[in-house]
Amino acid sequence: MKRFSWFNATSLTLGFAFLYVPMIILVFYSFNASKLVTVWAGFSTQWYGELFRNEEFLNAAWVTVNVAVMSSTIATALGTMAAYVLVRAGRFSGRTLFSGMIYAPLVMPEVITGLSLLLLFIGIGLDRGVLTIVLAHTTFSMCYVSVVVSSRLVSFDQSLEEAALDLGCSPFEAFRLVTLPIIAPAVISGWLLAFTLSLDDLVIASFTTGPSATTLPIKIFSAVRLGVSPEINALSTIMIAIVTVGVITASLITKQAAVRQARDERMAERPA
Repeated sequence: MKRFSWFNATSLTLGFAFLYVPMIILVFYSFNASKLVTVWAGFSTQWYGELFRNEEFLNAAWVTVNVAVMSSTIATALGTMAAYVLVRAGRFSGRTLFSGMIYAPLVMPEVITGLSLLLLFIGIGLDRGVLTIVLAHTTFSMCYVSVVVSSRLVSFDQSLEEAALDLGCSPFEAFRLVTLPIIAPAVISGWLLAFTLSLDDLVIASFTTGPSATTLPIKIFSAVRLGVSPEINALSTIMIAIVTVGVITASLITKQAAVRQARDERMAERPA
């Protein structure tokens, strides 16, 4: 029997309040007509208009999205290959070193990662900009993709691949036609995780960025140091709305997929 006590209800209420009340206040004050973010002066959407006329924020947002798309795509490809090698290649010479290099960014402080990449880029004479940020984000997000995909490959039934090979498929065709479609949810999840980490990164990007490329987290952090403006509240509200829509959409898609799978299983169990 499940028990729901007053202690559990109070704990949940306080926990959700701690997480979401600051966001609700931020959204509320994004519609404030006053320049003072803590003084309510009436409802207004003028700061959203000011935000969309602010070229610095728009350029930073564009750079951030481009970097996130490129780095997450490269990280997904490399992380999937690394996971496949770790799970399917068995024991080979240098496997411990290889796995350690893949998983090291998971426990490495971001300051150390950013500083080491900065020294590397300076040492090889690579100018800091969009390319260096993409390389840096790929480096630390690839390990997260590898972990997600590895967990799916471990539970994958290899007999399906063996059947494809017996039917004449080459190893690459068996991977493309059998393995990849089955592990696609894990690959997509890894891409989304890498994309989110890239959008949210501040520390590593601050080491590897240059004057020609400023990401949105760096721009927000620099602006907040001079004081919170209503434009930042409006920008944060838009980001919260995008994340909320994304989460709801993903939940609906997952629910529909589960319902469709359950229906297919029931139909398969029916006698012919």
